[in-house]
Amino acid sequence: MQTFKLINHTVTMSRREIIRGLAAGSVVVLAEGCAYNEELGRSQLLFVSSGQMAQLAATAWTDLKKEQPTTKNRKYTDRMNRVAPKIITASGNNPADWEVQVFDSKELNAFALPGGKIGFYTGILDIMENDAQIATVMGHEVAHVNYNHAGERYSQSTLAQTGLTVAQVAVSGSQYQSQILGVLGAGATLGVILPFSRRHELEADKFGVRYMARAGYDPNEALRFWENMAAQNKNGPPEFLSTHPSDATRIAQLKREIALL
Repeated sequence: MQTFKLINHTVTMSRREIIRGLAAGSVVVLAEGCAYNEELGRSQLLFVSSGQMAQLAATAWTDLKKEQPTTKNRKYTDRMNRVAPKIITASGNNPADWEVQVFDSKELNAFALPGGKIGFYTGILDIMENDAQIATVMGHEVAHVNYNHAGERYSQSTLAQTGLTVAQVAVSGSQYQSQILGVLGAGATLGVILPFSRRHELEADKFGVRYMARAGYDPNEALRFWENMAAQNKNGPPEFLSTHPSDATRIAQLKREIALL
């Protein structure tokens, strides 16, 4: 597979064109190409490194915290502070390098951004019956970051048109942070949805349940959580699940994975 280099030239674009380019993944950030990932058992198309994705996420995360209210309510923060260090450690990362925030919103949503940024919404925490169910979703989101799914998704749709670089997008982060977050994985909240593929979602489930088991949580609670979500989704999924595999597919894979633990 061909190796690409960074394309660095500036073009004048309207806001609509930038949004369209981001949503299409046509921001040009090209580096390595294709590499085999032994843990995933497949090749990943990656024109952008985890470090470059973290750079892209940093400004958007800062702006999101300014625009979306966070909560200091210990009903939520104590639960997150118990679970996050365990899952992050179990995933092979250092909790000191990660930041976790709880956003005050009724939305059933959670996400993680490259560079170790985790956001949970009070709405989804309200329906989680115990810490193991928090660990279910947190493990899933951390797995997305560990395997640079955002970078892979970004690369798959790059092969490029607009001429924007990571540096240019990062500089524009304050103005376009919601669109940037859409590219990075929080689009279900902020309106520009470039979904992870079903493969990415099922990989995140697979490794996420491993992280939660390694951290000492009962992996069967992952089944309970998704079964509860399936029961609530009879009239259609909430945004958190709108681009994800069906509940039946997810639950079937989790059962297979738990049997191997």
